[in-house]
Amino acid sequence: MARDNIILQCTECGNQNYTSTKNKKAHPERMEIKKYCPNCNRMTVHKEKK
Repeated sequence: MARDNIILQCTECGNQNYTSTKNKKAHPERMEIKKYCPNCNRMTVHKEKK
């Protein structure tokens, strides 16, 4: 299967807040999503962890 689990990490504080899945065949690059970070208490950019 081309769908893999990924961990999203906050770019500001470094906390690993969210898990998600993505299709690696269709989107091989790293994912970036703006999501709420409970540690920073605001919306921040979350990147896919290595």
